[in-house]
Amino acid sequence: MALLIKILIGLTAFLHLYFLWLEMFAWTSRAPKVFKGFPKDLFEPTKALAANQGLYNGFLAAGLIWTFFIEDDHWRFYVSIFFLSCVIIAGIYGAFTVSKKIFFVQALPALIALVLLHIR
Repeated sequence: MALLIKILIGLTAFLHLYFLWLEMFAWTSRAPKVFKGFPKDLFEPTKALAANQGLYNGFLAAGLIWTFFIEDDHWRFYVSIFFLSCVIIAGIYGAFTVSKKIFFVQALPALIALVLLHIR
């Protein structure tokens, strides 16, 4: 169970590192292929906004990665809960405001990890 939790936290962190890269460094090149519903003419004018979102995704990834280096079990547990909850809330908000797909890509792995943390 502990290994599965670590895998899910690592997957969630990796996804947020990918979001960071996509939004901060590939917004005008790769992102138009990923966000097909977003008008192509808006990628360049929204570059700074996307970079800001990417930075926040980087903070979420950093918090999740941090949990791998915390030795105290209680402290690791609570830090994991905090960052997984942040990801879940962001994913739910994105599902309501942008696309339901965001819930499944972003929030669901974090939600499963959070549930497993509590039943381990």
